[in-house]
Amino acid sequence: MKRLLPVFVAIGVTAVALPVIAQADHKPGHAAKPGQPGKPKPPPAAGTLTIAAKPNLTVFRGATVISGRLNGPDNAGKTVVLRADAFPFGTGIKNAATTQTDAKGNYTFTRRPPRNTAFQAIANTGATYGLAVSPVAIVKVRIRMGLRVSDATPRVGQVVRFRGRACPAHAGLLVRIQRKTPAGTFRTVRRTRLRGATGCSAYSRRVRIFRDGTYRVTSDDADHARGVSRPRFLNTPR
Repeated sequence: MKRLLPVFVAIGVTAVALPVIAQADHKPGHAAKPGQPGKPKPPPAAGTLTIAAKPNLTVFRGATVISGRLNGPDNAGKTVVLRADAFPFGTGIKNAATTQTDAKGNYTFTRRPPRNTAFQAIANTGATYGLAVSPVAIVKVRIRMGLRVSDATPRVGQVVRFRGRACPAHAGLLVRIQRKTPAGTFRTVRRTRLRGATGCSAYSRRVRIFRDGTYRVTSDDADHARGVSRPRFLNTPR
């Protein structure tokens, strides 16, 4: 997850072979020296390419904006290629989109990554500065978790069915039903598994309710960040 692997990127009419570059923990403004990956150096006065993702934590089917700036003179109208390396990292790097810098050297992409993804921008600045390569921006994608209950005002001791969908599909993945504690944290009270459903996965679990409480469901896997449903308050009338 620390770096992108070698890939051929076509910018304009020139095919450029890129070395192993850009650790994920680089600070903005630092670049890896060609042939010496992972060794930051002070940024030059011009020719550097920045990158940022907002938000860098989204939910499945949610959008993130990848943007940055090509620094230096003559930075307008330059072609910028966005590379994407989705989980599992280092196995499927591809060119995701292409744009051009504006009059101030800025560029923007809007993407909807399906799972945790590393992004990197590359710009051909011309003969003056050559190829500019940004650091890596990691975007984590939460599983989209839904939660419905059969009765939001159950009697004391009544059994309530918790059910919902998780997208994308993760059949067999553990789902935790959690209740909010007096301290404000959530504690797991029941567990179940996702099962196959059209386009996504689904879960269902019966829980006996004895008192008022705020509940949520959560699930996570290596390819996605932890998904958390909206909380639901169950009111037990006295």
